[in-house]
Amino acid sequence: MKRSLAVVITLALGLALSAAAQTPAAPATAAPAKVAVIFFQAALNQTNEGQRSYAGLRKKYEPKRLQLNQLTDELEKLQKELDAQGGALTGAERASRAKTLEDKKKQAQRFAEDAQNDFQREMQQQYSGLASKVYEVLVAYAQRNGYTLVLDGGQQQAPILLYSTPSTDITKPIVDAYNLKSGVPAPPAAPASAAPKPAAKPPATH
Repeated sequence: MKRSLAVVITLALGLALSAAAQTPAAPATAAPAKVAVIFFQAALNQTNEGQRSYAGLRKKYEPKRLQLNQLTDELEKLQKELDAQGGALTGAERASRAKTLEDKKKQAQRFAEDAQNDFQREMQQQYSGLASKVYEVLVAYAQRNGYTLVLDGGQQQAPILLYSTPSTDITKPIVDAYNLKSGVPAPPAAPASAAPKPAAKPPATH
């Protein structure tokens, strides 16, 4: 989730919930504030829908990850051949092979960057839609339980939370409430041996 979306959500939580707690006529004695904390990004990731969406994206981009691994292996093979045969090649042959290798490295780098950008864009689109739906559940939960302010404890770029007790953390109740409302079943537990490997990166260009 990009910072801009997180900041908008954080501001909206404070403003919307504070406004919802106001009454037309101010009481003689203001009621004590009831504050809750949510780790909003973590909540999105923990929802059944969020887990399913992320798993679907990884599956969609798995062929590109494998293709990038193949390109990386090919580049390493070409580099080893050039290093081993360099002394037996003429200057022109060595320069030609070096240029071919450099061109392939650049192509692999562009391929990796394009795949990563496409993956991030699709993930952002999915999580933006999910964030708005989880936010609606959060507002309803906060109003129902009398919270006047909800803070996002997951802000790293601009921290707003210095201290909280576990009893103020409503992340899990929100996740449970959203899972119940969405009706999306929990994804099956993946075996430890099936953990995805990080995509390989092409060797750096010189």
